[in-house]
Amino acid sequence: MPRAVYVLALGIFAMVTSEFVVAGLMPQMADGLNATTPQIGYLITAFAVAMAAGGPFLTVALMKLPPRTALMALFVIFLAGNVLAATATGYATMMTARIITGIASQAFFGVGISMCAQITRPEVRGRAIAVAMNGLMLGTLLGLPISTLVGERFGWRAAFWTITTITVIATVATWFGVPRIERVEGGGGFRHEVGVFKKPKLWLVLSTSTLIIGATFSAFSYFNPILTDLAGFSTGTVPLLLIVYGAATVVGNNIVGRFADRHTVPVLAVGLVINTVFLTGFALLADLPAPAVVCMTGIGLVGVTMNPAMATRVQRTGNAGPLVNTVHSSFITLGIILGSSIGAVVLDAWGLRAPLWLGAIMALLGLATVLPDLARRSIPASGLASPRCAEQIDRV
Repeated sequence: MPRAVYVLALGIFAMVTSEFVVAGLMPQMADGLNATTPQIGYLITAFAVAMAAGGPFLTVALMKLPPRTALMALFVIFLAGNVLAATATGYATMMTARIITGIASQAFFGVGISMCAQITRPEVRGRAIAVAMNGLMLGTLLGLPISTLVGERFGWRAAFWTITTITVIATVATWFGVPRIERVEGGGGFRHEVGVFKKPKLWLVLSTSTLIIGATFSAFSYFNPILTDLAGFSTGTVPLLLIVYGAATVVGNNIVGRFADRHTVPVLAVGLVINTVFLTGFALLADLPAPAVVCMTGIGLVGVTMNPAMATRVQRTGNAGPLVNTVHSSFITLGIILGSSIGAVVLDAWGLRAPLWLGAIMALLGLATVLPDLARRSIPASGLASPRCAEQIDRV
């Protein structure tokens, strides 16, 4: 595995830690910015919306730059937004900072994953994406608790300065550790990049990613009240359980990465089936502590960990260009928004188990979008009369 893949993981870790930092410091930031807790919550929503809506446009703006140069430009923009957040004296300034960092982080995901595809051999691209995506998993496992701890001990501004320091380190490492490449595979100018979106199948593949992540976040967003109010755990125990969940995502991500290249569609199908089982089990057994923890851990193993297989499928359907990967990241972010927001609606209407049932339904819908590809892989041997036909099936 090229060293550059691990460097890209460090950059993703910095971006994800910045994304999550507000969630861990809501009371302190509310006091410091003279805002209400719901207003601080809107900063999280603004970051996600900025990622989904603004990331692709920034990617287009940087499309003519060599990939490493584009990454450096994104680091500069992200750093500017993060410093603005650390020095913000009012709510409006903080909102602006979150929008800037959200847009930059989404574009970084797209360009970074494209770089993984370019600097690794085709047969290990899924594994390379898994290594890079460890930055996402470790951001959940380590970035959030570390930034929360720093913010609680030294003030919320210190948490943003810590993220700024990590970002500077990632910037220097990227400059020296990522090779200079003139053009990413699949890139051919704006018209070529946009033209790939004329494929109806690409939109179906993108919707799969939205449903996979939406199913996971409809549950993850409400783990805290579910574990305390239904399973009966104390508030002090929940952070430890979330660490277990985060560790499960790291394990699952690396397992999926091992199989994502050669068994892309089966991995997605199996993952969705297993996630449906765990989400359903959680909904049925949430009031029993041990089964609740097992189901929560299972969701960690087969939820967001589908990222390497999802990215591999998108690249094979479209291309490995930065715009396709950024739009894919936007569809993933859309899943987060839909899962958490619809989850809030059903929770208010039907109680704490409702988001878990919503997740199970979304996972089943995601499985339905994978079944056509799975069926094409299962064409009877009589349909493989010609080598040309067999070759086409292998590509699927």
